[in-house]
Amino acid sequence: MLDNRYRHGSSYRRPYRRPYRPSNGLRNAKIAVALASTLTLVLTWFGWTQLQQINSGLTTADVIESGTSTESPADGSEDILLVGMDSRTDAQGNPLSPDLLAQLHAGGDDGESNTDTMILVHIPNGGNRATAISIPRDSYVDIAGGHGTHKINSAFAWGKNAVLPSLRQQGLSGAQLDVQSNQEGAKTAIRTVQDLTGVTIDHYAQINLAGFYDITQAIGGVQVCLKNAVDDTFSGAHFQAGEQSVSGAAALSFVRQRHGLPEGDLDRIRRQQAFMAGMAQKVLSAGTLADPDKLAALADAIKKSVVLDQGWNLVSFAQQLRGLTGGSTQFSTIPIKNISYQTPEDGDAVQVDPFRVQDFVRSLTAPTTTTPAPPAITVDVFNGTSTVGLAARTMSQLVSKGYGQGETSNTMARTSTLVTYGSGPHAQADAQKVAHDLGDGVTVSQEPSLADGHVEVYLGSDYRGPGAQGWAAGGGLSLNGAALKAAPTTNSDAPITADGVTCVN
Repeated sequence: MLDNRYRHGSSYRRPYRRPYRPSNGLRNAKIAVALASTLTLVLTWFGWTQLQQINSGLTTADVIESGTSTESPADGSEDILLVGMDSRTDAQGNPLSPDLLAQLHAGGDDGESNTDTMILVHIPNGGNRATAISIPRDSYVDIAGGHGTHKINSAFAWGKNAVLPSLRQQGLSGAQLDVQSNQEGAKTAIRTVQDLTGVTIDHYAQINLAGFYDITQAIGGVQVCLKNAVDDTFSGAHFQAGEQSVSGAAALSFVRQRHGLPEGDLDRIRRQQAFMAGMAQKVLSAGTLADPDKLAALADAIKKSVVLDQGWNLVSFAQQLRGLTGGSTQFSTIPIKNISYQTPEDGDAVQVDPFRVQDFVRSLTAPTTTTPAPPAITVDVFNGTSTVGLAARTMSQLVSKGYGQGETSNTMARTSTLVTYGSGPHAQADAQKVAHDLGDGVTVSQEPSLADGHVEVYLGSDYRGPGAQGWAAGGGLSLNGAALKAAPTTNSDAPITADGVTCVN
């Protein structure tokens, strides 16, 4: 029954809030998206409160070793190594088809298993922010296991090739040989990154060449932006300037292009960072959440192309990331000493100083020692729109601005956004501050029953502020047919986050 009671002394009628109970179908959709987000960087917010099970069928490997050279931090944080493989096999060790390899411009198989991408993701205890640190594939480093000094993208291959003779003597061949040797390759890559950065890797996720193809096809493309048009026959990258959506083979070309870029591998890294930010934003959009076909295709793509370490509890991890927002997920790159360093055996490489790298990583991942003051304003957010998850996304944005996290739920449909406040001495000023941070045109009204320091936000269909798809500071959404336009682009020199579209070279 709707609550039609009027407050004493006011003509204001408090909006009705109906408890929200997700259906089984929507709950399964949320689980699938949480899993996908974790694997593709995960590095974004999770707004769900009920995660009970994860679909079976993922490929796992025993790659996290005990007794590593560095100690795990006592603050409960997690460090994850994300690896993109230049591999011609799927997660189960089966060869990719010649037709698919041709579409991906993968070229011939040189027999090596080099990593195309390495990103260290640090998530502090509480999961309210994340830092993704890219390691250039040509970084010239000491390879763990006594394999000498080489480019870091070869660490996986050094470890894999070292165990191939003994595995063949054991009678292994084909897909089984590939999977077992890849496991040793991953261990060597993990140890090498640990030695370079000074952190302990808690979890490992690996995706192959076909992964970008399948995942981006499943979600309907990723929004990216280029400062200039490119035409590269080596990678198959043929793109116009400006914002555009890439998927399938074009998505892989976008992240793999190396030739013709002003800053070579560093521009390539920014491409990858911008792509991953866009992918995280797209995976968690309302359109993906509400589309069972997209979610089913996404789950199938992940099973085919992703390998995780055996000990990773994805349910706990997804719950840990509930407060993570796009704006609080930032990408960085380790410091470079010389981008064109001539090596004795490996040709042109990227020279890095391990001491500088460790200082840099420590500055981004060190736990905060000070205890923040409790927030002065606690906010409840209620969704009166048809956009699934808008209340949770808006709450995440408000929490990142320093507000206290209150209740999130759905309310009856409404057209206008409203902020209500109580009768305390600072109540109206608190509400006006919240309204200002939500954007232009938000109405403020008193609700005497609210406690001082407590504000309620009722989102209407006119809402275009933080948390709305395509929101960016200083501007709202615009419509393009039936689809919402993406956030305005930002300068390529700005830090890349999963909150908007950044133009890159």
